[in-house]
Amino acid sequence: MRIDTENININQFTNKLFNWMKGQGKTKYDESVTQLEHSIQTAMLAKKFNAKSSLIVASLLHDIGHLILNENESKIDFLNYDLNHEMVGAKWLEKKFPKSVTEPIKLHVPAKRYLCTIKKNYYEKLSFSSKKSFNLQGGIMNAEEKNEFINNKYYKDALKLRTWDEKAKRKNMILTPINDFKKDILRVIKKESIND
Repeated sequence: MRIDTENININQFTNKLFNWMKGQGKTKYDESVTQLEHSIQTAMLAKKFNAKSSLIVASLLHDIGHLILNENESKIDFLNYDLNHEMVGAKWLEKKFPKSVTEPIKLHVPAKRYLCTIKKNYYEKLSFSSKKSFNLQGGIMNAEEKNEFINNKYYKDALKLRTWDEKAKRKNMILTPINDFKKDILRVIKKESIND
């Protein structure tokens, strides 16, 4: 994605980001929702559970790496390889967003692996696409991986994000307009620039 993050203000950046997501996000995430629908549904769940703005933004943008990589269900090899969409997305977002947004995004794939490791039936509750990608992403965690995950200060946020991520695949759901999340993005970025 080509958005000049250096020479535009926060409002312009957010408008360009949302317009790009609306265009790129028309592709299918899975059999039931588009990429954009999935992102908005995840953010709606974060709002429903009164999450802080940084976690709402992380929920909205958690799969932006799929869009950057142009990974979607229409591709024959979608989910045949792990292109680390969570790392690609978080790395791009680091230019504008604080760790309270980017770390849960980085961790939302390890969070799935962690939950499958510690909860006996969690894997069975995963969607078809999440099950398909699970082994490619590393499968069950070993003790060292579990410790590394829970020693990240944002792991609890990542677990919340992961839970909403799995539920955000409802067909024909009435969605909140993406622009309604603009104030959360502005709040997070402005707060970070004040704290610098």
